[in-house]
Amino acid sequence: MKKMKLLYISISGNTRAFVNRLLAYADQQDTPSTWEAKEIHDNSVFEQEDEPYVVFVPTYLEGGNGVDNGDQEILTETMREYIDYENNAALCLGVIGSGNKNFNYQYCLTAKQYAEQFSIPFLADFELRGTTQDIERIYACLKEIDPAHSNT
Repeated sequence: MKKMKLLYISISGNTRAFVNRLLAYADQQDTPSTWEAKEIHDNSVFEQEDEPYVVFVPTYLEGGNGVDNGDQEILTETMREYIDYENNAALCLGVIGSGNKNFNYQYCLTAKQYAEQFSIPFLADFELRGTTQDIERIYACLKEIDPAHSNT
């Protein structure tokens, strides 16, 4: 049975908390869940992924407004490099972004940039640590693309 990994990077702990809550919710819905999480960080050893995965990435940008300046990713570049490593991008089913809606255009800009660079779908977004409704919505989104539940 194929399983799906949820790869994430978490600087402030918000994305980690969200992914952990999502996994707990998935375990309640599907016993046992076929999802597993893997945190990518600056000291991660890069490896070729062998199962489909979804990326969760927060947005940290270098100042500005994200439109004509300040759209340079900071702190999360390791995830971009990990996806770009060997053939990892080919197994990426999409990206889910998080951020702070107070930053307007910059909200989830990193995830949108990943979607464009790697030609993968921008699947969903959530603010900061997300809400219970975000967990339910993103769970439903991921179930639709989960290879363990496909007929192939």
